[in-house]
Amino acid sequence: MTGRYTYSRWDGTQTGFDIEASDLFDEMSDDLLQNGDLRGALRRLMERGATDPNGERMQGLREMRQKLREARQELLDKGDPNGVFQEIADALNDIIDEERHAVEQSVMDAEKSGDERRAENARNAAMDRNFRMDMLPDDLAGKVRELQSYDFESAEAQQRFEELMDKLRDQLMQQNFEKVSSAMKNTSPEDMQRMKEMMKALNAMIERHNNGEDEKFDEFMQQHGEFFPENPQTFDELMEQIAKQMQAAQDMLNSMSPEQRAQLQELSQMLMQDSDMQDEMNQLSQNMMQMFPGLGQGEGYEMQGQDPMGFDQAMQAMKDLAELDRLEQLMNNPASPQQLAEADMDRVRELMGDDVARSMEKLAKLVKELEREGLIHQKEGRLEVTPKGMRKIGSKSLRDLFSNLSKDKQGQHQQNRFGQGHERTYETKQYEYGDPFNLDLQRTIRNALRRGGQGTPVKLSPEDFEIEQTEHLTRSSTVLMLDASYSMVRDGRWGPAKKVAVALQSLMSSQYPRDYLGVLMFGHVAWEIKADELVEASLTGMQGTNMHHALGQARKMLSRQTGNKQIIMITDGEPTAHITPQGDPWFTYFDGYEAQQLTVEATLREAMRCTKDNIRINTFMLDPDQYLQRFVEQMTAMNGGRAFMTNSDNLGDYVLVDFLDNKRRTSRGGSRAS
Repeated sequence: MTGRYTYSRWDGTQTGFDIEASDLFDEMSDDLLQNGDLRGALRRLMERGATDPNGERMQGLREMRQKLREARQELLDKGDPNGVFQEIADALNDIIDEERHAVEQSVMDAEKSGDERRAENARNAAMDRNFRMDMLPDDLAGKVRELQSYDFESAEAQQRFEELMDKLRDQLMQQNFEKVSSAMKNTSPEDMQRMKEMMKALNAMIERHNNGEDEKFDEFMQQHGEFFPENPQTFDELMEQIAKQMQAAQDMLNSMSPEQRAQLQELSQMLMQDSDMQDEMNQLSQNMMQMFPGLGQGEGYEMQGQDPMGFDQAMQAMKDLAELDRLEQLMNNPASPQQLAEADMDRVRELMGDDVARSMEKLAKLVKELEREGLIHQKEGRLEVTPKGMRKIGSKSLRDLFSNLSKDKQGQHQQNRFGQGHERTYETKQYEYGDPFNLDLQRTIRNALRRGGQGTPVKLSPEDFEIEQTEHLTRSSTVLMLDASYSMVRDGRWGPAKKVAVALQSLMSSQYPRDYLGVLMFGHVAWEIKADELVEASLTGMQGTNMHHALGQARKMLSRQTGNKQIIMITDGEPTAHITPQGDPWFTYFDGYEAQQLTVEATLREAMRCTKDNIRINTFMLDPDQYLQRFVEQMTAMNGGRAFMTNSDNLGDYVLVDFLDNKRRTSRGGSRAS
């Protein structure tokens, strides 16, 4: 089935994946070699971020979490939610002042009239009104309750009080529905009836959902969409919006003192006197808690600001803080980069800035981009490195090691010379890093024309390059033995050793394709691994350095090959295990001197068999241990191979220089190193 794509005109707002996926894959390669875990390497790359060759930074989750904490603290320092009550109290005090002024003016007008009876009545009425105002309760709920039954002298004060009550009703309704006031111009009986009908229809829709029936979402939105300006597209999206709003309201309540919560709840009961409305709201609350079990939980937020926040401001602050909490939870331990796509990028941009939003978008696309480049793929529900990805890791490893060689000036590392020692095979291949640039011009131009079409000028691209394959007259066969004992990981040597292995495999497959390279890992026992298994190879954790078994396996592998034969052994310890005559592995390290000597003797006998089969053993020691040095000296004296004292930093230099020097000597018909 052909994929369908939708394109739009570039308007400058779109964001691309401007950090190349291949560069990000290079960032992961050393981690992959060290740990052999693609998913883990992805997770660690997400944590630390990356920088492209142009210096542009893609922030990692570690940096994002720090900015998130800063944004949260800024919100907490922004204001005081108790200003919700201060806002109401100030409005009521202004209304009472207006009423007192009107009462005083009424007495003055009566006294100026000259009508003593009128003046007396005015003074008595003023005394009664002032007494009621003086006796108003200190708490807001009590003050509102008394003023609801108060006979205002001032028509303006009465109007302002009624408008305040309408505003409070709107705000209290917003505890469940955001921006409800946009659908209710005022809280007239008609508006409240529409609201009640919407609530009833909403609860009925939720009930249908719970019963497994069709929710009739579209029908609901056609009738009541005015109450939901966010324009949710699905039932689930609507429920999530309502849940977030209700949680914000609860967070605001939880951020208040118990006395303040009681005040707000009493206000709500007074202002929402419609019993049917209360029933529908209670039903909605129960329905939402059933759908979202954690709804309403939490301890609120300790706002530390000095500036009082109004109801709207406090609600917005609670929603922002809750969104930051959700983002932090998402960032803490995402199962995969794709999970980050669940974040509302507009909200991320609003709360944490454009840079964080761009970086999160790139991280969310990471796996998709690596898959699109053919570097990784899904196999049986598991992410794996593709053959192309393996070649890229090998190429990078080789490039890194050659770069070190160039800096250190340790001999020739590339052989670009043709003539004696090579012959044409009349076969071609696509150019890869490390290949001699023996260009087949005809095929290269043909590739360019196929890609770009006919016409002039012909534009060449690197993927067009096709080179002639050459073959060394003298074939070489190599087995690379990698020490996979626990100490290799413990001391940080496993990753560099694997890097050398993949670099050597890349070098041979590109520049010496007719040569043979086998790879063995050895610990408690030895086992062969294929080239495509090398990157993700990991250790078993079993104790033992069984060189005896490894040398025997390497000799069997080389017996099936031709040409000059050698073993390259990378190790950080002396032999501590061998295979008994009964065929069982025996770890002798803790069994005393005599047992250890049996292991050494068995290993040396196997080295002698390699010598008789004309197999040279070149050993690269990663630890200056005297016992290891003594053993290797015995083995090299017997075998005629060479020994090198190296470390994790220069291991690759030594291995590649020795391998290439040996190739030059053998390809020119020279004698073997001994």
